[in-house]
Amino acid sequence: MDSSIEQMARDLALGGYAKGTQERYLAKARELAAFCGKPLAEVTRDELRSFVEARVARGKSPSVLSGDLCAVLFLFRRTLGRPELVSFIKLPRRHKPLPTVLSLDEVHALLRALREPRIQAIAMVMYGAGLRISEAIALKVRDIDGSRGVIHVRHGKGNKAREAKLAPALYDWLRKYWSRVRPPQPYLFASRKSGKPPAAPTIRRALALAAKQAWVKKHVTPHVLRHSFATHLLDEGFELHVIRELLGHAHIETTARYAHVTQKRIRETPSPLDLLPQRR
Repeated sequence: MDSSIEQMARDLALGGYAKGTQERYLAKARELAAFCGKPLAEVTRDELRSFVEARVARGKSPSVLSGDLCAVLFLFRRTLGRPELVSFIKLPRRHKPLPTVLSLDEVHALLRALREPRIQAIAMVMYGAGLRISEAIALKVRDIDGSRGVIHVRHGKGNKAREAKLAPALYDWLRKYWSRVRPPQPYLFASRKSGKPPAAPTIRRALALAAKQAWVKKHVTPHVLRHSFATHLLDEGFELHVIRELLGHAHIETTARYAHVTQKRIRETPSPLDLLPQRR
C-alpha cells in the first residue's frame, strides 16, 4: 500500500474522525492514486486538476462532491503538507433543506409499528433522548444511569463524551425492555445470537418499513427521530442552548436550524393582516 495512505489513516484516527468518514476519505485517496498511476506524494497539480474535473463531470450532488474534495484537501493539507497543490479547490455550495420532522401522532404510530423489541427500543432512545444512531446502538448497560436520570454517551461525534437526558418514561420503558429481552452484556441492544447490537442499515430498513405500515408519508430515517426530538422540545419552550447540549452540537448555529420548523411557533405567530384594524 502507498505509504501516504497509511499515514493518512493514522492522521484521521488521531483527528478523531468518525469511522465512516475515515473509510470514505481513504477510499478516495486510493481512487486518486489509481487515477494518477503513481504514489500520492508524486502527484502533480495538473493531475489533481484532472482528477477534480473528472469528479465534477460526473454530475454528483454538491454534498457528495464536497465529501470527495474534503478527502483530497485533508490528504494534501494534513498528511502530505502540500497545501499549495490544492489551493485551487473550492467546495461547492451545498443546499441545506429544512430537517424533516414528525408530528407527535406520527412518532406514536411509527413506534407502535416497530415489532422487534430491540429495534423499537433503539428508536425510543433516538427519539426520547435525541441520540444519533451510532450513539444509540453503541450503548452499554452501564451507560444507563437511572439514579441521576442521564444516559452516558461515551463516544459521540468527534469522539466527544456527553450526558443525554434519561426521561422517567424512557427509563421505565427500557427497564421493561430489559426484563423482557435480557440481552447479553455489555451492550444494551445486543442480539442473543451474536452478542452484538444491530447494524445501522438494519435500523434504517426497519424504520422505513414501519413508516410505510404506519401510513407515515414522510421519509423516515434515524436522524429524523433526532430532528423530531429537538423540534418538539423547542415547541415546548426549552431554550436553544439547552437543546444544543443535549444533542452534543459543537455550534449553536447547527441547533438553530430547528427553530425554523417548529409548528407551534408558526401557528402562534400572527400575520401582519391580523394586526390591522378590523372593519365592522
